[in-house]
Amino acid sequence: MRFMVVFITLLLLTACQSSDEITSKSVEMYNGTGDRVGTALLNEAAEGVQIELTLEGLAPGFHGIHVHEYPACKGPDFKSSGNHLDPEGKEHGLMHPDGAHLGDLPNIEADGAGLVDVELMLAEATLLDGKNSLFEKGGTSLIVTENQDDGVSQPSGNSGARIICGVIKKEDGAGESEDAPTDPTEFNEEQEE
Repeated sequence: MRFMVVFITLLLLTACQSSDEITSKSVEMYNGTGDRVGTALLNEAAEGVQIELTLEGLAPGFHGIHVHEYPACKGPDFKSSGNHLDPEGKEHGLMHPDGAHLGDLPNIEADGAGLVDVELMLAEATLLDGKNSLFEKGGTSLIVTENQDDGVSQPSGNSGARIICGVIKKEDGAGESEDAPTDPTEFNEEQEE
């Protein structure tokens, strides 16, 4: 009898959960000319949102990366993405005593071939509902900058131009479509064959 009560309780709790909750999202990343240059896989975690980032075509060295407030990546400057995601009105910078923006992430490093393959944690963010949700107000965007973020300068760490962008939205359609930009690596693979 006790087993049956536990089973029914678990069944009811499962049925009450929202079926449209997203705990994982793949984001395609594009450069300013519209070429797909990588992906970011976002996963809900206890500490925040884990980001598995794979990129190509960057200048070797360090680059800033931030989540921005709007789900828009209009090139070539990506200013359509707005400012860093900051629902609490904090200062910019992971090293700032009054920071950081929710969207501030540690710098990424491109190797000598311009490749990035890294895991990052966006602390206190979520893919679920709430004020720290990356889907709040329709979504956000993930931006990579030309230079590294110094961690304290306002408003964006003196990190230079926005060079790569990916839209983070609940619904599909922000990624590939018939009119989506081509993947330059597909052409390279065809040439090798």
